[in-house]
Amino acid sequence: MTSAGAVPEVGEPDLRLTGERIEVLLEAASVGGRVARERAEELVRLVVDLYGAGLDRLLGIVHDSGRLDDELLARLAADELVSSLLVVHGLHPYDVGTRVARALDGVRPYLGSHGGDVELVGVTEDGVVRLRMLGSCDGCPSSSVTLTLAVETAIRAAAPETLGIEVEEAGPPGTASVIPVSALRSRLDHATGGPGAGWTVVAGADALATGQAGGFAVAGMPVVVVRVGSEFYAYRDRCPRCGGGIAAGAVERRLGGGVSDAVLRCPDCRAHYDVRHAGRGLDDPGDHLEPLPLLVGDGIVTVAVPGAAVSA
Repeated sequence: MTSAGAVPEVGEPDLRLTGERIEVLLEAASVGGRVARERAEELVRLVVDLYGAGLDRLLGIVHDSGRLDDELLARLAADELVSSLLVVHGLHPYDVGTRVARALDGVRPYLGSHGGDVELVGVTEDGVVRLRMLGSCDGCPSSSVTLTLAVETAIRAAAPETLGIEVEEAGPPGTASVIPVSALRSRLDHATGGPGAGWTVVAGADALATGQAGGFAVAGMPVVVVRVGSEFYAYRDRCPRCGGGIAAGAVERRLGGGVSDAVLRCPDCRAHYDVRHAGRGLDDPGDHLEPLPLLVGDGIVTVAVPGAAVSA
């Protein structure tokens, strides 16, 4: 119960849900005919323009007051909600190239878990991001698909105005090729047997303590999330050796390894898997956990689950 005079707490809006709700309302307005749809769209445009003008005026006031320094700009850019609004209205302090580079920095821990990396080749004048994927994960055939999915999602969130992503696969001299996003999507559909993958918030994953594993149901699929320091890793909750769940397993330090060398042990067959290196088996190289793309933004953990895996 809220005491008299107190302001009730209001949670921050979920941008994805808000956008979906706006689209639903616009579709509902179209039931009233073309004129109703046009009026609804005009109303949305006017509201967006109004808030954009207000943000522009606000930044101008802060600048005139001598408060718009590099530190404040960095804080504004780091806030997901504020950053997205600044992008929509063309007010973001960082250019497209800088935002893409920062987005790639955010997914590098996940790429590293697959033994991979990504290099920003550049952004063309017509808004196409050119990347070069580096490294791979031995024994993990879905590695290139999941890596590309994570990279593409991070870039589109940071720089939605980009018109496409092209990936150069590193290889021997003269063998590099450019793969358009449409081809990457078809690869993803072929690998999963379904229409791509959807990103889902894993409620409670952010509360995991370092060195702790937790089991979650993500889009109907059992998933184990492991936290190692400030980094999170996600796998399908299934031990490839015995077929049992692995979420209740202990997270240990590999014998002779460093503090960050985390090993997840199956609670049933006691098989060991390297958490930070795509879940490869330490007892038998033929055993391999199934890694899932994972991103963290504003402390919220999201995981991409392939369509085919959900129905499996």
